[in-house]
Amino acid sequence: MKRFEELFDELGRKVEEGDPDSGTVEAVREGRHAIGKKLLEEAGEAWMAAEHEGGERTAEEIAQLLYHAQVMMLACDLDLDDVYRHL
Repeated sequence: MKRFEELFDELGRKVEEGDPDSGTVEAVREGRHAIGKKLLEEAGEAWMAAEHEGGERTAEEIAQLLYHAQVMMLACDLDLDDVYRHL
């Protein structure tokens, strides 16, 4: 199990190193538009899971939404403190 901060650090390292096998690196290279579309897709799936599929499935979809939010942060050169200031 990973915590939010641990995942962000791991993804940041992959992007920094340009890991050729990383889906995260590929997503960042595809850019903000593609990441934004994925964020919207995952938000919709989280909503539908919450409405119709129960807690476990909802948690899975929210985890994917959080992952893609972190990918967007990396693509925008934001760190956790940039976001935490607004919570």
